[in-house]
Amino acid sequence: MDTICLRLNEAPALTGRDTPRQISVLSTAVIMITFLSLSAILGVRAADSIAYSVSPPKLPAIEDTKTSIETTINTEQRQELFNSYIRKKYPGGMITDLEKGVKRIKVIRYFNSRPVKLNIIETDFYVNPNLAIVPAIAGDTLNKKAKIGYINKKDNAIASVNGGYFKQQTGAPLGLLMIDGRVYSGPIYNRVAMGIFENRFEMARAGLDITLHTNKNTIKIDNINQPRTLASHTLIYDDLWGTYAPAPPKGGMLVIVSGRKIIGTSLTSAAIPAEGFVISAPKSKIEGILNDKRIRLEIKTNPEWKGVKHIISGGPYLIKDGEIYVDATAQKLNSIAGRNPRTAIGYTADNNIIIVTADGRESSSVGLTLTELARYMKQIGCINAMNLDGGSSTVMYGAGSVLNSPSYNGGVEISNAVHIVME
Repeated sequence: MDTICLRLNEAPALTGRDTPRQISVLSTAVIMITFLSLSAILGVRAADSIAYSVSPPKLPAIEDTKTSIETTINTEQRQELFNSYIRKKYPGGMITDLEKGVKRIKVIRYFNSRPVKLNIIETDFYVNPNLAIVPAIAGDTLNKKAKIGYINKKDNAIASVNGGYFKQQTGAPLGLLMIDGRVYSGPIYNRVAMGIFENRFEMARAGLDITLHTNKNTIKIDNINQPRTLASHTLIYDDLWGTYAPAPPKGGMLVIVSGRKIIGTSLTSAAIPAEGFVISAPKSKIEGILNDKRIRLEIKTNPEWKGVKHIISGGPYLIKDGEIYVDATAQKLNSIAGRNPRTAIGYTADNNIIIVTADGRESSSVGLTLTELARYMKQIGCINAMNLDGGSSTVMYGAGSVLNSPSYNGGVEISNAVHIVME
């Protein structure tokens, strides 16, 4: 089979959608806490058998009820609901507040009777609407690596976790990365990515449609700021890549663009203009534009995520539209399917972000398979979730220290991270 797709017997998810609008504030709180209790109990009892689908109890749809929530349940009441929900959802866990609306939970759970140390961060954007999820890179350009503590402090983040895959030798991200609306690097193997919008999240196997327009020609661009994999590809390198664009393939050429004009060519490595880019391609594909007057680069996401602010990629899927869905083969990630330290990110129907690290490669914590991780992400309420870089890269940081037990003290140097910040 090319794709591993697991569907489990499910109990109906508990929601608050049928709660009458006329109910009093006190009654609303009581009902919500009752729902939370039931959800937590089901989640705990399913820990080994993986027999239930348990989502966090939901208030009505976010867009329709935000004003209602703010007027009927004050901040203190919402905070208490969140506190109660977390306590009952993660029984026996060591729970601390990293910031208002940001809980860190440390638990030990058993998978096939073997222990795994889990560190979980769960957010509630109703409790703290100033929270934001943002990806980050280690330096000013993509060819940098640093330990998680440095990246966290550089960006003044509340908490951080390692992000997507990267090239070990250089730090170049291997996958789609967008920060503040700017594409930092393009996709590989059409792997799954999470889009971060103003008030929501989406997850899909995401790519880019990149087109170079001149006054006379149109050229399809295969990728941006990625290492070359095929000599036939046409690539773009901008100043995020670094100071120099790599040499073109045999029989290829670099075309240097600045201020929407071609300012030079090269058959070897070339400096990247501060306000421009370098096209790297076979001569036959780009020599026809050398006399063109105007150059314009158009980049669209596929699917077209209008209004997306940030994108972080990983792979494979763990949860897709509420179902366990581990497509490791389709995303060319079979080599990591075994038991390893893990990092994952997902979100609930109420748009709570959940980030999980699982320690591994030690007798007190053996790590997780992708399937075990997927099952756990569903149990704790994710409707969509994906695997991030793991193994020796798995690390979580907050409150001035590393929160998990990574394979190397303080964690290895990584290329990119996912932050929880205050905006």
